[in-house]
Amino acid sequence: MYLLLIFLVTIAIISFVAIRYKTPPFLILFSGAIFFGIASGMDPGNLILTATAGMGRIFALLGLVILSGAVIAKLMQEQHQIEQIVADLQSVTRKPYHLSGLAGFLLAIPLMCCITAFVILQPIVSGFAGTEKVRKGLLYTTALGSLISFALIYPTPVIIALFAALPDAAVPPVVFDLFMIPIALLLLALAVVLMQHRFGTEVVPQDRQDGSPVWSRKSRLHAWGPFIVMGIAILAGGLILRLSPSALIQIVMLAGVIAALVLAPAPVRASGFSAGAKHAGVIIFDLCGAGALGAVIGASVLGKEAHSLLSPYLPLLLIPFLLAVLIQTAQGSRVVTAVITGEIVAATGIAAAIHPIPLILLISGGACIVSYVTDPYFWLIQRATGDDIGGVVRNYTIPLAVFGVIIAVIGAGMEILLF
Repeated sequence: MYLLLIFLVTIAIISFVAIRYKTPPFLILFSGAIFFGIASGMDPGNLILTATAGMGRIFALLGLVILSGAVIAKLMQEQHQIEQIVADLQSVTRKPYHLSGLAGFLLAIPLMCCITAFVILQPIVSGFAGTEKVRKGLLYTTALGSLISFALIYPTPVIIALFAALPDAAVPPVVFDLFMIPIALLLLALAVVLMQHRFGTEVVPQDRQDGSPVWSRKSRLHAWGPFIVMGIAILAGGLILRLSPSALIQIVMLAGVIAALVLAPAPVRASGFSAGAKHAGVIIFDLCGAGALGAVIGASVLGKEAHSLLSPYLPLLLIPFLLAVLIQTAQGSRVVTAVITGEIVAATGIAAAIHPIPLILLISGGACIVSYVTDPYFWLIQRATGDDIGGVVRNYTIPLAVFGVIIAVIGAGMEILLF
């Protein structure tokens, strides 16, 4: 009970400092790791070594992945290749809500960041609308689409972190995604229907339908080239080299960023890499702070204490879900939630008692609940749409929470009925 109280106090302090003083997440999370370790009685020397080892583990796992995704995004943005991707997606659907949700859904995966996908799609998606009301609806659809794939599909950082934190999650990525993709597409369809119902539709004038630029075969190849190379790397690394999921994603993202750099003109290559590295550095350090806190928590007996305390009163399936809800509420990052919850769950008997696919669904579902003031995506969407806080809650926080509950219910159902 003592360690659980310390954990709750740590989470409360992190939340207060983040909201009140707008302190960088890395400093808050690393300081939270030190506070938790000292309060729980850890030796100071071992505490620092444990925290920095946790940082190193996250950097080794996600450093190259995040850097590659950020550089690819900046290179594509500077060459206006996102417009090319969206134009090609229009051959699948020309309906603005479908197109906005699908673009966010697809780009969040190779770019390794739902926020980056939203930022580069925002001006393009806004151009699909003729009224301010529809523009807002399209932006919300893009945001929800990016988050759905980011929370569910391998190889996004959320899923990579959970694969790494749960050593018993010996599920091939292809098998995992065979389960996840239908669930994710169902939620994407629900998001599209919901936003279309709330914000309405409009008849797109013929001049806007046919006004897209004509793209050459070369420009199309340059836009899709990194993703094609990444697909080939997945097949080669998974089927021929038999790489582990953690090793495979490093090779895939490295191949993708090299392809993007080779295909880019020299001036764009230099500026795109520099801008991408700066953007990635902030993200990586924030995640390393989460790794420090997760490692210190994992080195304690908090997981076992929480399990023994909660298991007599709650179904086993609810515990990882509620832990994820609590941590997500406190600090807002879904990747941080995955890292810390995974560390706690791995230290208990829960990871061995629940099949890895339902377990990941339960944690991912919890990471979608209460995306409110501590969530940086919340404020980005508020600025992009111009809505007040109540509007963002109605159109982002609540729908995402409903999706999180659906994800968790599906995970629990799979554990009960299939596994």
